[in-house]
Amino acid sequence: MQSSSKDITDYYKHVSLFWTDIIHLMASKPQALASIGPMRAFTSNSKKISTELIQINENLIEFNKFVTEYFKQMSETWGEAQKKVNIKAPDVPHDIEQIEGFKRIWIDIFDNDFTELFDSEKFGINYGHLISKELELTKHWNNISNVILKSANLPSKEELDEVYKEMHSLKKRVTKLELELKKKKDVKNNDGVKNE
Repeated sequence: MQSSSKDITDYYKHVSLFWTDIIHLMASKPQALASIGPMRAFTSNSKKISTELIQINENLIEFNKFVTEYFKQMSETWGEAQKKVNIKAPDVPHDIEQIEGFKRIWIDIFDNDFTELFDSEKFGINYGHLISKELELTKHWNNISNVILKSANLPSKEELDEVYKEMHSLKKRVTKLELELKKKKDVKNNDGVKNE
């Protein structure tokens, strides 16, 4: 009886280790389970997508920092310009002439203050970083799109662009050949008219 209980314990230990390994495999590598059939290409490229998403999140944090600074600079400039307008034209305009004067003051002050902001080095540096991060985000989205398109066995954006370029080139060549053919027909028709 002793040996049979040891055999049963070993059996359950073996089964339990087997299922623990299976659960570990399922938890750590879910793409391995779905890599059968049409999802195989997508799951094999899922690491690329995950990497791009991680990089997008990092770039998005930086992008948000620069967007916040951009709107902070804009709102501070607006507030300062409005204070200047309020000092120069404190009275509420009552007639057309006063309204026109107020408009000129408002336009001049805002134009000067925002021009000064846009010409400043601080604004230029921040705006450059903002655009750079936006381009990086676009690059990552394009990379993800290309991976998904490739997984679905569809052409990438670059491949479609090449086809469009070739079609445009062919269209130009056909138009040129049609014009040459028309000129030759016109010359031939004119020669036929002259000979009669």
